[in-house]
Amino acid sequence: MDAIRREAASTMHTARRSTSQAFRMEAETPRQLARLALHYPRLLGEPHGDGHPVLFLPGYTASDSSTRSLRRFFRRLGYDARGWGLGRNTGNVAKHAPQVATMVAGLHAAGGRRVSLVGWSMGGVVAREVALLHPDKVRRVITMGSPITGGPKYTAFADQLASGGVNLDAIEAHIHRQQRASPPLRVPVTAIFSRRDGVVAWQACIDQINQAVEHVEVESSHLGLGFDPEVYRLIARRLAAP
Repeated sequence: MDAIRREAASTMHTARRSTSQAFRMEAETPRQLARLALHYPRLLGEPHGDGHPVLFLPGYTASDSSTRSLRRFFRRLGYDARGWGLGRNTGNVAKHAPQVATMVAGLHAAGGRRVSLVGWSMGGVVAREVALLHPDKVRRVITMGSPITGGPKYTAFADQLASGGVNLDAIEAHIHRQQRASPPLRVPVTAIFSRRDGVVAWQACIDQINQAVEHVEVESSHLGLGFDPEVYRLIARRLAAP
């Protein structure tokens, strides 16, 4: 276990997020927008793509409108960048993963090329499930602030869900059992995380099971991940990798 996994495991007990924390930490988001505008011309010099399909999956309660900036940029870099076309992400992974898997299979059949998946927050959880279902059709997975460890207990939605009667501890235990029982991921996975994330505790973004997952830290709010120039740079370089 590397240093980031050890640190995440040892501090998981303090990794809760509250609504007040979210408001305070997410106030940095406009800074990411300003930085993206400043760095955009230079970002267009990043490695250009080979035209393969890249599917962008939005986060919880978000839709394709949240990934519009990302898709526009990666089309300019030469990728077939697409939204998922399913409306808002309801957080129902069991429902969304098969839907996205059907899209991936269709894109693969139409063009004969494997599909890269970029998932923001809960979109990243869906992307990983699709990679498990279709490792032969998925080229690469990139997650952005995705709570793959522990589930909603370590997000800013925890208090709201708990007050509604949701057993967050039971969900955490279920996710842990599922991860232990699942086969290892067979496609390259890059997990982007930030300690400044006010919605998802960074510890929840660290994969403690699949040791081959690459973790990369950035300095961004959760909502700013889709507009942070360093995130764009990271995605561009990972998508261009063999």
